[in-house]
Amino acid sequence: MSLQWISASGERLVDEAGEPVTLAGVGLGGWLNMENFVTGYPGTESQQRKALRRALGEEGYQRYFDRFLTDFFDAADARYLASLGLNSVRIPFNYRHFEDDDRPFAHKAEGFAWLDRVIGLCAGAGLYAILDLHAVPGYQNQNWHSDNPTHWASFWTHRHFQDRVVHLWEALADRYRDNPTVAGYNPVNEPADASGEVIGPFYARLERAIRAVDSRHVLFLDGNKYSTDFSAFAEPFANTVYTAHDYALPGMAAGSEYPGMARGEYFDREVVEETFLRRTEFMRRTGTPIWIGEFGPVYTGDPAVDASRLRLLRDQLDIYRAHGASWALWTYKDIGLQGLVYADPQSPYLRRIGPVLEKKARLGVDSWGGVDTGIRDVMGPIEELFAREFPDFQPYPWGRRAWVNLLVRHILLAEPMVGDFERCFAGVTPDEAAELAGSFAFDRCVRRTPLALALREHLGGSAAGGGVSPDRRG
Repeated sequence: MSLQWISASGERLVDEAGEPVTLAGVGLGGWLNMENFVTGYPGTESQQRKALRRALGEEGYQRYFDRFLTDFFDAADARYLASLGLNSVRIPFNYRHFEDDDRPFAHKAEGFAWLDRVIGLCAGAGLYAILDLHAVPGYQNQNWHSDNPTHWASFWTHRHFQDRVVHLWEALADRYRDNPTVAGYNPVNEPADASGEVIGPFYARLERAIRAVDSRHVLFLDGNKYSTDFSAFAEPFANTVYTAHDYALPGMAAGSEYPGMARGEYFDREVVEETFLRRTEFMRRTGTPIWIGEFGPVYTGDPAVDASRLRLLRDQLDIYRAHGASWALWTYKDIGLQGLVYADPQSPYLRRIGPVLEKKARLGVDSWGGVDTGIRDVMGPIEELFAREFPDFQPYPWGRRAWVNLLVRHILLAEPMVGDFERCFAGVTPDEAAELAGSFAFDRCVRRTPLALALREHLGGSAAGGGVSPDRRG
């Protein structure tokens, strides 16, 4: 299926005839950039991969990941997305697929091959692809989703890391410069430059480097502070979209209601729209297109809570439509927290890691979707100590309490749990490893039917379409 080139023209993305194009899609989180809440491991992707290599051996490790990367997104997945009326997929990837730390600047063919494959699947279903470098050398932010085992974003203080990212994007731009299925390049996901002084000059350097190779593709540039702060930018680059992330508190906070209270604040559609307008002020002031690169609630399994969160989602979609904004829902597939599609709870993989999932939930180890209810006897005294001894301490980016949570729950408690995860795979043969990874194949997964219906209704998609079998359950 042939797709037209798109470009940024004034406040809208347009096709080759100048007709407005709204990108409506999903993020392919957990595929070429893995995340702990998406597939169930504790800690970071690199820690998980080392654990699986130890447990499975080299052959089992390779068989597992070859099957995982093939089955997590295949032709049936692309057809399903198209059947809902979606037209795009944001593809996050980790630099480690393209370059080893002990051989910087030497690119690996297999990373490009995996990207080629998924871009081809998108093309076959009529879906645009947005390439998203989600984890960079040295870590562009302080959290697990940049594969960061610490709480320091060293990318912004080491020119070497920045040089490697520029070099990688020169190679990516050269490879895809003639491919209209690729809507554009999202060069750095959720940057968090604490100084605020490096990101602007770095983006200017990166833009020059990419444009020297490829002047045609759209650039999608995330704002600083996890794509919420655009104060580092002045005059917009040509053919560039500045992207905001728009997670709404009532879609994440435990005990929240919508409309209603979340962490002591009242939220309804008007408040949600005010947040959207604040986060997109730079785009509207400069007359550039709006793309919400990530948004979406987490789901709890409680019907009343999840119905409230779907109402929030519908309101956000309506707000985006009213302001001509494109969007990418986070995320397409996982083990049940946010995914449009998720691994069956009775799958071999989820049964095998069940004890780790229970322990992670009990200790609040996952930053995204986890709660500290089970360890308040630990967290409470630490928070009180910091409030008493360091009352003015408000570290970047989210302040004292988030900083304590990161260090205690998501690093101190997560690291030893990697060993628990490794032990789940003791004695697994290579054939069994491949079968475990196959738990993420589309025909083995569950569809979140209420979410699919909300997207179909918003976009006017078909009820099944695209050769996809009816919903199994959900």
